Amino acid sequence: MIQPLPDVATTESPAVALPLDWVGMDGIDLPIQLGGMRIPASVDVAVDLPRADVKGIHMSRLHRLLNEVAEHRELTPELLAMLLQDMVDSHADCGTTAARAVWRIKLLRARPALVTPGLSGWQAYPVTLTAQWRDGAMSLRLGVEVTYSSTCPCSAALSRQVLQDAFLRDFAGGTNLSPQAVAAWLAEHGSLATPHSQRSVAQVSVDVLGVVEDAVGSHDDDPLEMGRAASDALGIETLIARIEAALGTAVQTAVKRADEQAFAQRNGQNLMYVEDATRRILASLDGAYQHVHVSVRHLESLHPHDAVASGWA
Repeated sequence: MIQPLPDVATTESPAVALPLDWVGMDGIDLPIQLGGMRIPASVDVAVDLPRADVKGIHMSRLHRLLNEVAEHRELTPELLAMLLQDMVDSHADCGTTAARAVWRIKLLRARPALVTPGLSGWQAYPVTLTAQWRDGAMSLRLGVEVTYSSTCPCSAALSRQVLQDAFLRDFAGGTNLSPQAVAAWLAEHGSLATPHSQRSVAQVSVDVLGVVEDAVGSHDDDPLEMGRAASDALGIETLIARIEAALGTAVQTAVKRADEQAFAQRNGQNLMYVEDATRRILASLDGAYQHVHVSVRHLESLHPHDAVASGWA
């Protein structure tokens, strides 16, 4: 006769009887379906443990529920709500009333070159999606990371002054300068000084429930929506597009010389401190989302340290 395996979590009482806010697992790897594509994800899941007399939760039940989500179903707000409710229901014997799932993915999207027809490359966007069930309702928070270029306004002004001083010195007393002479001088001396720029990162998080539902089919003529359809059921691409449009200098993938020149022009037209970048993003999202948080980091090329700024809207 086969003896039943011991189940300490259900047969023993905790040595210290206290309720716990969250108990679960972090860093579960699994594939998910998003935008018709299978992509890898890392998921943290947890439920509350209100009953002080229960020793532990049923982690295998949570893992099984995640596997069901990973089968062949598109990740949508509706599916997330169903998962969280099932997590709560699976722990009725623990008195559970709340559940949480945090999804971390890298969204790959093709990005065309600025000028060259038919040239494109792949850009990865780190994404965090936090879904929480409490008091019979789900909250959904979306976080994205966007990489861009920032050129220092102060450095640009100082560089212009160097060029201006050199021009006045070389042409002191000159009259009737021809455009050809000025153009020739600029071709030789136009880079006497150049402003410093650097790769920069914006981390943005917003509440998206309601925003996602209201946006479906309502932005057909809005270029910021990037052809939003079922593939953006969670509002990820819409948020990324708004941030990149606000900054104007999103990093490029594959480029030729014409694209690099266009990118240099964009940087010149969008000089910004870390404060400017943060305010631009906040202003572009305020009113469209609730509880907007922006954290910006410029990986300074002038300094060995980073410049940072953050704010809420």
